[in-house]
Amino acid sequence: MSYARVLCVGLLGMTGHVVEVEADLSPGLPAVVLTGLPDTALHEARDRVRAAVVNSGQTWPNRRITVNLLPAALPKQGSGFDVAIAVAMMISAGELPRGVLDGVAILGELGLDGAVRPVRGVLPMVAAAAGAGVRRVIVPLGNAREATVVPGVTVGAVDSLRRLVDFVRNGGELLEPPPADPAPPPAGPDLADVAGQEMGRYGLEVAAAGGHHLALFGAPGAGKTMLAERLPSILPELDDAAALEVTALQSIAGVLPQDGHLVRRPPYQAPHHTASPAAIVGGGSGLARPGALSLAHRGVLFLDEAAEFPSATLQALRQPLEKGRVVLARARGTTEFPARVQLVLAANPCPCASPAGDQHCTCAPGVRRRYLAKLSGPLIDRIDIRLTLAPLSAAQLTTATTGATSSAEVAARVAAARVAAARRWAEDGWRVNADVPGPVLRRAPWRLPAPDTADLRESLDKGLLSARGFDRVLRLAWTIADLDGRDRPGRSEVSEAIQLRMGESHAL
Repeated sequence: MSYARVLCVGLLGMTGHVVEVEADLSPGLPAVVLTGLPDTALHEARDRVRAAVVNSGQTWPNRRITVNLLPAALPKQGSGFDVAIAVAMMISAGELPRGVLDGVAILGELGLDGAVRPVRGVLPMVAAAAGAGVRRVIVPLGNAREATVVPGVTVGAVDSLRRLVDFVRNGGELLEPPPADPAPPPAGPDLADVAGQEMGRYGLEVAAAGGHHLALFGAPGAGKTMLAERLPSILPELDDAAALEVTALQSIAGVLPQDGHLVRRPPYQAPHHTASPAAIVGGGSGLARPGALSLAHRGVLFLDEAAEFPSATLQALRQPLEKGRVVLARARGTTEFPARVQLVLAANPCPCASPAGDQHCTCAPGVRRRYLAKLSGPLIDRIDIRLTLAPLSAAQLTTATTGATSSAEVAARVAAARVAAARRWAEDGWRVNADVPGPVLRRAPWRLPAPDTADLRESLDKGLLSARGFDRVLRLAWTIADLDGRDRPGRSEVSEAIQLRMGESHAL
């Protein structure tokens, strides 16, 4: 029989699909025909596989070889099918025994010398295989640690096609996944390093406790970037489900650390202001790949010098900020990635950005308006907290910060506030106050008494707030109440939330 079949896994976005790799040998002119919607990299597997098989000391069948990837209507991309194709061809040619690899998914790219090289996205691939009932996988040695993260799957590792052939033919040993590095991830920068800026520190704490977006305005050197970089240090560690999502995204993007652990710390992305929309939101030829927005999922996306970003890049953020996901439509298919992030914007008040503040600004009023107008109203309306940081004085900068509140102390308060919010919204599955839909907060039993929202309703009637801003102030008020240990916000919490919300509205 000149037919064989082995299992592999393909990815569409973050979704894995078990793929059956069929190989059939027939009389005719020697050739390799690849079917099943392969992309360019997969088409080139014909030459990689042939060289790898020959250089591994195996016989190449001098016949017409047809390789089909099922389901044929599903687009296939990447080089992760190489090893499965090579094994299927050798089994169909009678070079390897049948049955040994039944029910085993095989992943990996082949070098011309027969080496098995790592590929992107092994974690979601193995998870998809496990969901389809596959209990054994063979992966490249460089991907073995991340594959072991998926429970209920036995992982074998190979570093060369020769080793895999010896395993199938002679019962040789596969490699064991390297042991996980027990060392914890390095600690990030500490909030205690920030001099002064008490209001900025408080705004950061509220943002962390409720999952709110934050905008920081002020002169150069006021501490905008220092505060933003320390936001991940006060966020709680990711739970199992979130950690698996974040780790899978980093695996797909090829940026997963080789430490054998799920990513437990909230990710932090700070792209340069020259980044294109595709780099931020995701894109690429064929099927799109995740951008910085998705790589910051469950963490922080920091846009420093936000007013210098291209307008198209900033406007592309609007829908993902509302929906918590990115949907990218391309000619070969539609890809969806999660993108539930905390957005932090930092911007100078004007192009000249005098360190001494507005009193030494040389920009005309029209220039200042046009500069911050790059942050459009619809985008800024999605930012919950807006703060203006004053320049630091010599006393603030030279005073020892040994008594300043550390990230660990703030993180404890943030964790307590998040526990309170999670307990309150447990029945509906919302994690933080920023996730709660506005209509829920405007009806019983969560609707606040009219006297407590009088200032808020007045701001809405005067046009100082949009309907979206109204709901976001309510969410902020609930977060402030959680930080204060209160069951419900009162008028003082609502007023404080209005101040946080409208802190920079006069400049936009």
